Amino acid sequence: MIRDEETLTLLLDTIARFVRERLVPAEAEVARTDRIPEEIVAEMRRLGLFGLTIPEEYGGMGLTMEEEVRVYFEMGHTSPAFRSYFGTNCGIGSQAIVIDGTPEQKARYLPRLASGELIGSFALTEPGAGSDAASLRTTAVREGDCYVLNGTKRFITNAPEAGIFTVMARTDPAKKGADGISAFLVERDTPGLWVGPPDVKMGQRGAHTADVVFENCRVPAENLIGGREGQGFKTAMKVLDKGRIAIAATAVGVAERMLQDALRYACEREQFGKPIAEFQLVQTMLADSQAEIYAARCTVLDAARLRDAGENVNLQAACAKMFATEMCGRVADRAVQIHGGAGYMAEYGIERFYRDVRLFRIYEGTTQIQQLVIARNLIRSGKIYG
Repeated sequence: MIRDEETLTLLLDTIARFVRERLVPAEAEVARTDRIPEEIVAEMRRLGLFGLTIPEEYGGMGLTMEEEVRVYFEMGHTSPAFRSYFGTNCGIGSQAIVIDGTPEQKARYLPRLASGELIGSFALTEPGAGSDAASLRTTAVREGDCYVLNGTKRFITNAPEAGIFTVMARTDPAKKGADGISAFLVERDTPGLWVGPPDVKMGQRGAHTADVVFENCRVPAENLIGGREGQGFKTAMKVLDKGRIAIAATAVGVAERMLQDALRYACEREQFGKPIAEFQLVQTMLADSQAEIYAARCTVLDAARLRDAGENVNLQAACAKMFATEMCGRVADRAVQIHGGAGYMAEYGIERFYRDVRLFRIYEGTTQIQQLVIARNLIRSGKIYG
């Protein structure tokens, strides 16, 4: 849903210029130093990127899902690390509060998340609970006006920078599945919480993950999201449906960037006396990539519009995430192939993107989890979506 086409066009033009003039030239530095320059972070704050999806009453832009994915199409034209830094505030780092938070929780945290003063993080995955999120072992035991949290979270995006964590923990040990899970807001300086060193990853340098450990961490009962126990897993799934559409949109944008780079190289690189773009086997790789990007873009926009219309998009979000991220991996592979030996060298950047996009098929639900979600929706409803 587009609320005001003219305003959205202005926002997209501003972001596209920011990507082109500020972010793309900084990609190599971020890859080399594993950090986003503070002056760029400050510009992100001034542009309002940290509050894209946070309601206007709390200082954000309140973008609809369709408007948000259009922003991520543009942001995908540069290193995924940039979107990751502010994207958690727009997505999994804030949406549990937006969707299910109490009025007090919204008033306390959303304005600071929207301004970028506070970086949010979403702590669900554990050493023994990744795809099987309902099996998490982090516990939260009520003691008076506090909950005492114990457990370890793993691969938590933006953990080294985060000032607040949305934490899933088991409040009812008698319930082994999803019903015993609750969600908490835990501030970074809470005694008993500590963050491990940044993980050394295959790609996405500049976007940090780390373990988050809770050792007798006492969290005020007022920080139980929604004020009710047993709702945490349902909250997490609502957050992830939205996040999966956002990741799919980012994958589309990155694929467009890689194809643009591959097309430029194919038109410039000559072999046997002519540009390699004139060879049909190279044209096949270009054409297949363009067709798949177009299909993924349409899928993402459809899922976004349905969510804006208030429909349950569990199936559509899974379809979009699965197709767009798998597509992005195929485009990355073809782009390296079109570059030939140059594609294996860091100088051209496609080598970096090839490593960066591999994560898209894993986080916020692996491809295999998306397949399970899709199949279970089909079986439950007894009909296909089309």
